[in-house]
Amino acid sequence: MSVLLMRLAGPLQAWGSAARFARRTTENAPTKSGITGLLAAAQGRRRDADLSDLAALEFGVRIDQPGARLRDFQTAHHSDTLKAMPLSERFYLTDAVFVAGVSGESALVQRLYEALLEPVFLPYLGRRSCPPSEPITIGEPLDKGLEQALREAEWEAYERYRKRRTASGAVRLDLLLDSPPEARPDFTLRDLPVSFDPRHRRYGLRGIRTLQVPAPGTAEAPQPSPPPHEPTDLLTPVTSRNV
Repeated sequence: MSVLLMRLAGPLQAWGSAARFARRTTENAPTKSGITGLLAAAQGRRRDADLSDLAALEFGVRIDQPGARLRDFQTAHHSDTLKAMPLSERFYLTDAVFVAGVSGESALVQRLYEALLEPVFLPYLGRRSCPPSEPITIGEPLDKGLEQALREAEWEAYERYRKRRTASGAVRLDLLLDSPPEARPDFTLRDLPVSFDPRHRRYGLRGIRTLQVPAPGTAEAPQPSPPPHEPTDLLTPVTSRNV
């Protein structure tokens, strides 16, 4: 088993797990379906191709810089009739940075790494209008667990953001990981890809567990020890008296 880490940084990102008519939302972090699509596109897989091997990969993401949410309205016209289409409301994340990782069988992970170096279809961060601003690959696949790799990966936030965060003390980053089947997840998301076929896209529920980890390269603030607790200290001693 090995781990492939990816840097996801760009002016705009959009990781939707649900779409209702002309409203397109985004989650606060990359989804498993979005990353699976990115990897499948890099390998040149068609939309109706089998995704079972990619969907079975363990997935996790660390929020290095959460960014801000942007709301946008878009219009479009049919190319043939020039008839206006309904106004579309879309949401994006601006100036966000994530470190995502997948873990699985070493040969498959190595092929995915090589595909990202020379992708068949250009990668984008959730939507085609969201190109990455930096190379996606961080390094060669690692021979370690996914959680450990995400804990130890270099903090990829922009320098100005890192300076602002460290000025206020210790920094902790949110980590989102696949929840084991036998454990109770912290929350669920319908972002487990079953098929990207445009005739019938299908997604399953995925359990997610959350935790916070120290930002690599920053000092962890010492936790104050609780004051000693002795409930009898406040009791007034009773003096003996003659009856």
